[in-house]
Amino acid sequence: MTETAVSTPTARPGPAASPKAPAGPAPERRKPAPGRLRALDGLRLVAALMVAAYHYGGRGGTVTDAWGTSPALQFPTLHTLFAYGCLGVQVFFVISGFVICMSGWGRSLTSFFASRVSRLMPAYWVAVVLVTAVFALPAVAYEAVSPSDALVNLTLLQQPLGADRVLGVCWTLWVEVRFYALFALCVVLPGTDRRRVLMFCGGWLLAAVLAQAADEPLLDLVLMPEYAPFFVGGIGLYLVHRDRRDAHGWGITAVSFLVGQHYAVAELWNAADPEAFAHRTTFGIVLVVAFGFLAVAAIALGWLSRANWRWLTVAGALTYPFYLVHEHLGWVVIRVLHRDLHVPSAATFVLTTAAMLLLAWLLHRFVEKPLTPRLRSALSRTL
Repeated sequence: MTETAVSTPTARPGPAASPKAPAGPAPERRKPAPGRLRALDGLRLVAALMVAAYHYGGRGGTVTDAWGTSPALQFPTLHTLFAYGCLGVQVFFVISGFVICMSGWGRSLTSFFASRVSRLMPAYWVAVVLVTAVFALPAVAYEAVSPSDALVNLTLLQQPLGADRVLGVCWTLWVEVRFYALFALCVVLPGTDRRRVLMFCGGWLLAAVLAQAADEPLLDLVLMPEYAPFFVGGIGLYLVHRDRRDAHGWGITAVSFLVGQHYAVAELWNAADPEAFAHRTTFGIVLVVAFGFLAVAAIALGWLSRANWRWLTVAGALTYPFYLVHEHLGWVVIRVLHRDLHVPSAATFVLTTAAMLLLAWLLHRFVEKPLTPRLRSALSRTL
């Protein structure tokens, strides 16, 4: 949910090298990516559409009221596949680890803070206001949160404060914010370099595993054991992107995948539950997690460099606002199309997704584009 552009450093002219250079540490091997990684933009939208498929047809709960019956009846075959769409969140986290390491490399703490806040908050604020307003309409059959809780939601601190959430997906933003804080304090603040990034990855992964064993809520809150492997795996893949011969980067990525798939299976495997909406298999969960790691790895290695179409940049720009609004406002659209207008299930699914993508474009065009650079500039001047 962030920029994916990187710049290529330019060489500066200088005196010719001496035949016998003085001894010293070997420079870091680096293979910079010239330009925008548009394939990464496309992968972000794929992950968002996976989550949307889960929310519209891969689970029960409130969306059942929108359809009028269980999505399992609306999509007798596809609902089982849609149930794996929740793993789009884990794919997002791998992408986030890659992108945050890339965008934070060489930045000051002030610049990093300004970039993250200006990227997250404008669309988030508008989405909170929009969903609160729509749910407050008498014609909408969903209960709005209290005015006090709606105001707290504007801070992105509603979960630790115990307030009701306006956006169901905002729990992932709370995870992202904690990752940003850890990365900023441990890597950006002291100055980003390869050694420090490696120490951060190894230290966080080990501490997260120990926190899981300790069963201490405060450690779980800070270290996020179930999500740390995905962020760390993304960071490892960025190191591979800089130098595909980086054995440490490959090692971090491999260990992160092995630990991450364990957490994903432990959390989402439900084949033994007879009351489950759809039965996810261990193989299916591992396969989707592997897809996330392999897709980012293919981008990191340049295998998808030919996927350089400009529309992928637009797809990446739509991902974050789409992710924010698709669930709750999607319920409203599904109810109107399917129950009021009697549009068939498949067409309702497609039209709802299209409507949320259109709304995402409007948010990007009229909220993010004008406000993000202004907020970034203001925060950069203030600190």
